[in-house]
Amino acid sequence: MFLPANAVDTRKRTSEIIAVIVTLLLCVNAAWHTANAATSAGGYDGPAALPRVLIQTAMANTPASGITTSVKSGEKLQTVLNNAKCGDTILLESGATFSGAFTFPNKSCDDAHWIIVRTSSDDSVLPPEGSRLTPCYAGVSSLPGRPALKCSSARNVLAKLIMNRGAASGPVIFASGANHYRLLGLEITRTSGTGLIYALASPAGGSVTSKIIYDRVWFRGTAHDETTRGVQLGGSTYVSVIDSFFTDFHCVSGSLSCTDAQAINGGIGNHPMGPYKIVNNFLEASGENILLGGGAATYTPADIEIRHNHMFKPLTWMRDQPGYVGGVNGNPFTVKNLFELKNAQRVLLDGNIMENVWGGFTQAGFAVLLTPKNQGGKCSICKVTDITLRNGTISHMAASIQLGNGPTDAGALPLDGGRYSIHDLIFDDIDGVKYHGPDLFVQLSTGNGAPVLHDVKINHVTAFPSSTSFLIGDIVSLNGKMSNLMVSNSIVLAGNYPMWSTGAGGTFNCATHDSPLITLNACFSSYVFAGNVLIATPSNYPASSWPVSNHFASTVSAVQFVNYNNGNAGNYALLATSPYKGAAMDGKDIGADVTTIQTALARVR
Repeated sequence: MFLPANAVDTRKRTSEIIAVIVTLLLCVNAAWHTANAATSAGGYDGPAALPRVLIQTAMANTPASGITTSVKSGEKLQTVLNNAKCGDTILLESGATFSGAFTFPNKSCDDAHWIIVRTSSDDSVLPPEGSRLTPCYAGVSSLPGRPALKCSSARNVLAKLIMNRGAASGPVIFASGANHYRLLGLEITRTSGTGLIYALASPAGGSVTSKIIYDRVWFRGTAHDETTRGVQLGGSTYVSVIDSFFTDFHCVSGSLSCTDAQAINGGIGNHPMGPYKIVNNFLEASGENILLGGGAATYTPADIEIRHNHMFKPLTWMRDQPGYVGGVNGNPFTVKNLFELKNAQRVLLDGNIMENVWGGFTQAGFAVLLTPKNQGGKCSICKVTDITLRNGTISHMAASIQLGNGPTDAGALPLDGGRYSIHDLIFDDIDGVKYHGPDLFVQLSTGNGAPVLHDVKINHVTAFPSSTSFLIGDIVSLNGKMSNLMVSNSIVLAGNYPMWSTGAGGTFNCATHDSPLITLNACFSSYVFAGNVLIATPSNYPASSWPVSNHFASTVSAVQFVNYNNGNAGNYALLATSPYKGAAMDGKDIGADVTTIQTALARVR
C-alpha cells in the first residue's frame, strides 16, 4: 500500500509515477472509509483497531428490583450502604448534604441486581436519560469563565456528597471488589479551605473494582483549592462516566503536593483495566482533562470509548486574563494538555469539542499527546496503540498534536507507539504568541533508543498553524526510520517553517535539512504525502521541494472557505466554486468533512 521513500526521485517525476501514486491512494482510501463505516464494537479505522467492547449503560441495563431505602438529611449514609443488598435503591434526600468519606462495600452483585444510589428527586425533574446534567440542576445558573449553561430554570434537585477534610480521597470510595453500583443525580464535591483532595471518587488504594456507572453527576472542586481528580479509575473494569459535569480540578504551580490534575485519570496499576466509557460530559481540569498512564503499571487499559465530550479549560486560569483565577497564594494553576495517552490501547476519541490550552509550565501547550511512557522506569509494558481521533474540533492552543515515542529523562523506554488514525478534525486558532508555545500542527518523532513511531494516518483534516506544519525528528542511525506515514486530503496552512526538525541530535537528526522531500525520505521508510492543499508556502519551499500530487494555494482566499474568519471559529466548508471542491482522491472535498463534524457535535456544546 505504501511507496518506499526512495521511489520518489525529484529528477524522475514522470506521469507514470504520479498515476501509480494516485491509484494506490485511491485503494488505501477506499479501504479506509469502508472501515470508518463501522459503528459497532470491533473493526478498524485505517490502521487503528477500534474498541472491541462497548459498555451498555442504559437504565434498562442496570436493573434494581430490590427494596428502596430513603436517607434523610442527618441520617447515617454509611450504615445504609453497609446494609444494602444487591438490587436495592438508595434515595438520598434531594437538597441534603452528606459529609465525610463514604465506602461503597463489595456486595458481590450481578448484572441482574445493581445497587443504585441516587437523588430522591423524581426523574421528571432531572435531565432525561442520555442528556447531560449541568449545574443548573444544583441551583447554579452560571459559572464565570465557562460556556453559558442555558438553564431553563435553576433549581437544586440533587443530593450532595461532600468531602470535609484534606489530605485524603473522597467522598466516594469503592472498597476492594466493589461492583454493580450506579450513582445518579448527585453533586460530589469537597469543602473549601481544607487542603489537598486527591480524588473525589476512586477505588480504595490498590483495590480492584468493576461495573461502576457515574450518571448525571456534578463533580466539582473549589475555585482556589487543589483537587487533583474527579474520577480516579485505578484498577477497574467496566467503568462509565456519562452525561456528567466536571469543574475546578487543578493544581497550583509551585505546589509541592499537587502537580498534575485531571477530570478523569487512569491507566496506572497492577490489575486489568478497561473497558471504559466516557460519553457526553463537560470535562474541566488544569493538567489533562483526560489522562491514561503516567505511572507504574503492569497492564494496559484497553477498549475505551470517548465520545461527545466538551473538554475545556477556562481562559480565566491564564495569568493576566480578565477575571483571572488562581490558587490561594495567587499562583496560576499548572496547565498541560487537553487529552493525553501514555498507556492505552484501542481508544476511540469521536465527536468531541476540545478547547483552550497554553504553555508556560512543563508542557508547551499541545492539545493532544499520544506519547507512550515508561514512567519512572516502572512500566515497561506501557504502550499507546490503536488510537482513533475523528469528527471533532480542537481550538485555541499553542500546538495541536504530539505523536512521539521516547525515553524518560532516566532513559526508560516504552513498549510501542503507533497505529494512529486521525481524520475529519478541525484545528483552529493555533497561536503560539497568545497561548505561549511553538505554534505548530503535528510533531512526529522518535527519541533515542525508543521503538519507532509507525502507522500514522492523517486524512481529511483542516489546520491553521502560522509557524510550522510538521515538526519531525528521529536519529535514524540509532533508532531506524519511522514507517508507514500517510498525510492525505488535508488542508494545512504551511507556516513560515512548514517542515522543521525537532533539533534533537543536531546534524544526526534525519530532519536536519528542514526540507519536505528530503526530510520525508530521510525519516520514513515508507510514506504517502499527497492530495493535500498547502496554503501560502514560503518562497524557499516551492512545489518542487514537496512530494508529488499535492496542491498549492497562494493565499487562504484562494481556497474559498465559506468563512475563514482568520482561522478562528470559522466555517471551513468549501464554497461550490472552490478548486478543491470534490477534488480529494476519494472524490470528497479536500479538508475535514465539515457537515459530518457539525452533525457529530450538534449536542456537545
